[in-house]
Amino acid sequence: MLSPGVESHLYELPWVCEGAPATLGMQGHVDCGALLGHRAVYRMCFALAAFFFLFTLLMMCVKTSKDPRAAIQNGFWFFKILILLGITVGAFYIPDGSFTNVWFYFGVVGSFFFILIQLILLVDFAHSWNQSWLWKAEERDSRCWYAALFFFTFLFYGIALTAIALMYTYYTHSGACYEGKVFISLNLVFCICASIVAVLPKVQEAQPNSGLLQASVITAYTMFITWLALSNIPDQKCNPNLPVINTTSWDSSNVYTTQWWDAPSIVGLIIFILCTIFISIRSSDNKQVNSLMQTEECPSTVESQQQQQVVEGRAYDNEQDGVSYSYSFFHFCLFLASLYIMMTLTNWYRPDDVTRKMVSTWTAVWVKICASWAGLFLYLWTLVAPLLLPNRDFS
Repeated sequence: MLSPGVESHLYELPWVCEGAPATLGMQGHVDCGALLGHRAVYRMCFALAAFFFLFTLLMMCVKTSKDPRAAIQNGFWFFKILILLGITVGAFYIPDGSFTNVWFYFGVVGSFFFILIQLILLVDFAHSWNQSWLWKAEERDSRCWYAALFFFTFLFYGIALTAIALMYTYYTHSGACYEGKVFISLNLVFCICASIVAVLPKVQEAQPNSGLLQASVITAYTMFITWLALSNIPDQKCNPNLPVINTTSWDSSNVYTTQWWDAPSIVGLIIFILCTIFISIRSSDNKQVNSLMQTEECPSTVESQQQQQVVEGRAYDNEQDGVSYSYSFFHFCLFLASLYIMMTLTNWYRPDDVTRKMVSTWTAVWVKICASWAGLFLYLWTLVAPLLLPNRDFS
């Protein structure tokens, strides 16, 4: 719906923008092309979010595959796709009114929590990665694995430092852009503190697998979120990602093109896809992450039985005694993912009643910055929690 070919053809249809100024409460020229793509994305993602939220409620308290609702989770695909298509068609008949503004704030809140889920998955990935390579280095008595760990640690720190230099160069100017300078500087200081805490002797004693690899991944991710936040600052001088408006008059022939596919959006989509795959297919080696993400490792006995059944050409139900993941939480994660993809595809823009254009807002900036701070706090908590709560098992 946002690709130039599809959007331009839809723009040519006579009914697309008919009555748009009236329904949106706007006077004069309206950026119909931008509003069209924006409205289409909001409605399609509303349908996805409504579909997954419906299944979040439907799958609550499903404990085993013997529950009749488990059959709906694992089957009835034709009817589920039919329901999704029906909700999508119905979403396009929702009157504009206040729907866009209200759903924008739903997207902001949901995206905030999905950013935190992304960070939890990245921390767990880095932890499993570090643990696996350390085990191989000790098992095979090879220094190559240590060298590889050092290489990727320095690589992630190098990416973070490069990002900081580029953000200071393109998103700040002398005598201006004070907010951007503060955001970059604060996150730099916080990341340095997190890296120092990760290698403190007491932290290493409580968590031997803690190290700079995890800290470097978190640092790079924090700088990525900072970049996303700076790309939404509604100031042309401090944000080169904002579309340039070249208009000489208020004549309706003036063209305003919304730049949907910029670099932050593309990188954000790639990370979104990878994290959504993690949510969908994996369980963690860490008990706390499994508890948080409502998943569990497949027991070895069940796994061997399942492999035997596969060899014999039969499917094996390994959830008769208990489900291997929370059906409800799985759909809730995809509900948040639907809101996050909605905000990412529209660059966190929303229609403005005054300028009659798609504009960026400080709301998006502060949500992303606060998400980066909350993510760093969660990571620091994973480091110091065993020291503050010695009676709990954090192995």
